Amino acid sequence: MKIKTRQTIKAYLFMTPAIIMIVMFVFVPIIGSLPLMFFDYSVLGRTKFIGLGNFIRAFGDSRFRISIMNSVLFVAVVPVIQMLSIFLAILVNKKLPGISLFRTLFYIPVITSMVAVSIMWGFLFDPSGVINTVLMDAGLIKTPVGFLSDGKTAMLCIMFITIWQGLGYYMMLYLAGLQSVPKELEEAAIVDGANSWQALFKIKMPLLKPYIWFCSLNSVISAVGVFDVVYVLTKGGPDDATTVINYYSYVKAFSDFEFGYSAAIGAVQAAVTSLLSIVVFVYGRKGGGMTYSE
Repeated sequence: MKIKTRQTIKAYLFMTPAIIMIVMFVFVPIIGSLPLMFFDYSVLGRTKFIGLGNFIRAFGDSRFRISIMNSVLFVAVVPVIQMLSIFLAILVNKKLPGISLFRTLFYIPVITSMVAVSIMWGFLFDPSGVINTVLMDAGLIKTPVGFLSDGKTAMLCIMFITIWQGLGYYMMLYLAGLQSVPKELEEAAIVDGANSWQALFKIKMPLLKPYIWFCSLNSVISAVGVFDVVYVLTKGGPDDATTVINYYSYVKAFSDFEFGYSAAIGAVQAAVTSLLSIVVFVYGRKGGGMTYSE
């Protein structure tokens, strides 16, 4: 018991710095914002209690409704990024020459700051950038396309950047899942006459369901909370085409200094995230997480 107690104490000591950071920068701000959402809070003027006034105002705010719709629309990246990640994981799970380098190259965007990634893609999507230059040289377009200044393409570009940056992260998780599948199961299926595709969909994919559930849940939370790529590239434009709820909350807090209203928007964002997460969680319990334990 003494050795176990020492190991437990050591483990908590190692976790202490991270726990302190999480408490200071996550839990304290959340707790501090809870009463704030019921006040008309002003840095310079008079602060007064308004009850549910901020929430009533929010649902009458057209920009807020647009930001919710855009955030929910952004969740469309989840199935795309999961399917691509599974495909890549299957590809890099093979023993091929240079496969380690391939895995590394796909993981580099994950450890790169999203701000740096956004700036890079901003240059590429620029009217005088590489993408427009290549398309014009190939004769596919006659005039440069404003990918980030056109309401029809701006959100698609933001989604693409998010997928590109997160692909390697989910690929590595699925790769870990594939490598945990007992080889005996696949070999037995092949001996029984199954081909490689049947072994994949009948053996590997069912055992990957807990990973699919976890990655989808994680991806949904990230999609609803997207902020940095929008802030760097479009500032919610053009015409609110890329205004997501997290960015709108930021604008109300640090541009308009309406901190109470921003806190109420944040609460709605938390509710939307929770609702979508519950949907994924229920699916995972029915067809995902339970499969592995059985």
